[in-house]
Amino acid sequence: MNKLKLMLSFFIVLSTFFLASCGQADNKGQLKSVGLLVSGTVTDQVWGTKGYKGLLNIQSKYNVDVYYKEYVDSLALTERAVEEFKHKGVNLIFGHGSEYAEFFDTLSKKYPDIHFISFNSSANNENTTSASFDGYTMGFFGGMVAGHMTKTNIISVIAAFDTQPEIQGFKDGAMYENENVKVLSDFVQSWDNREKALKLLDTAIANEADIIYPAGDGFNVDIIEQVKAKGLYAIGYVSDQSDLGKMTVLTSTVQDVSEMFDILASDFNEGKLKPGNISYGMKENVITLGKFSPSIDAAFIEKINQEIKQYKQTGKIPNRQ
Repeated sequence: MNKLKLMLSFFIVLSTFFLASCGQADNKGQLKSVGLLVSGTVTDQVWGTKGYKGLLNIQSKYNVDVYYKEYVDSLALTERAVEEFKHKGVNLIFGHGSEYAEFFDTLSKKYPDIHFISFNSSANNENTTSASFDGYTMGFFGGMVAGHMTKTNIISVIAAFDTQPEIQGFKDGAMYENENVKVLSDFVQSWDNREKALKLLDTAIANEADIIYPAGDGFNVDIIEQVKAKGLYAIGYVSDQSDLGKMTVLTSTVQDVSEMFDILASDFNEGKLKPGNISYGMKENVITLGKFSPSIDAAFIEKINQEIKQYKQTGKIPNRQ
């Protein structure tokens, strides 16, 4: 176990003693206690960890008890966890992934006093909501950076699945910025198959791609490390990954999970959370571009920042104006 993960594990173990220690005196809304389900672990340093940090932020802001369960990856395990949360007074549950949408649709009618939130899927009942990131816009502005910086006019997306909207956004953004660019697309068919992702990277490099967008949070770090070793460029994914190499990572398409958790909890607390499907993006500051590499010229950074600002004001993607 590396030092960072060891420290994170210690922090989580320590903080677990305090998860249920907060009273509810300061919270006068509908929010009573909050539960989080993850299909993996909250120490994965990517998606699970982001959800856990979002949960702790809710605990701090609303002074409510919070609980989490790891490795909940089936309907039976979900129902067991929901039943346990119910007895602890939980009335808002985050299922941190698309897989929970189906589980929650099945269970939610049995628990009408609990609101269920899943991510990046579809919600169908009165007490279920599915929240998603505006992946297309995220990909678009990341693609603009890649289209501007490529020297070979060949860039590559190595994504988990072909259903990710950020893929088409990345392609459109790259071609908006550079009409001569060619975008290669390959799919791992998994969020965390590092071996296959690295093989696809070798193929992309053999095809002269000089900028890689690894759109999978289970393998993006591995790809960026290899890209760095080969002296090429990358666009980070989900987190600001400039710390992996500021001359390598041109920027990152960042999803602020904690901010989304906060928006959802706030809306629920105020009685404004709607059932069904909700999307959040740059307007809500849930999606941003990460730090720009010193490799990028100042004139382009000024240009793209202006286009992002205009998008926030008008809601219009630059290629659709």
